[in-house]
Amino acid sequence: MEQPYKPVSASRTTLTELMIPAYANFGGKIHGGILLSLMDKVAYACAAKHAGRYCVTVSVEGVDFLQPVEVGNLVHLQASVNHVGRTSLVVGIRVTAENISTGTVRHTNTSYFTMVAKNDDGTNAVVPGLRLETRDDVRRFLESIKRKELKQAYLRELDNAKTHLTIEEDLHKLTEERCEISSDALKS
Repeated sequence: MEQPYKPVSASRTTLTELMIPAYANFGGKIHGGILLSLMDKVAYACAAKHAGRYCVTVSVEGVDFLQPVEVGNLVHLQASVNHVGRTSLVVGIRVTAENISTGTVRHTNTSYFTMVAKNDDGTNAVVPGLRLETRDDVRRFLESIKRKELKQAYLRELDNAKTHLTIEEDLHKLTEERCEISSDALKS
């Protein structure tokens, strides 16, 4: 049975967490793994609100840490469903870090989590369609389609490269790279 459409606004989710010393790495900055865990949490909450059921993460795209997050910052993770397929949802997440003392807010990351809705028996569940309410909603939906097309083209190209890669013909590509080839590396 086809599910009804739900507006983007119905599942928008914001998670805010204080960055404590236990989250810091040896350099005094917040571990990337902590931030990834929080992104996964907010992606789940957003996707589950839209789907009305349990969802699982199947892929994560665009995890570039643009700026470090400091101990004492408030991290805000804003999530919205950007795209839906039949059983999948793409959740866009914008991460900002707020310095409570100065009030400065810095954008630290934008990422995209693809989630799949699950039935109680573990099979994939059909998700409601997405009602695009704003121009930004339409732009994000179209950008998700474009990212999907680019990913598919990239995977085809990579598969083609694996099929047609010959070490001898492509060895010249290593001359400007920071590597050295062991004498045993090129033996058959």
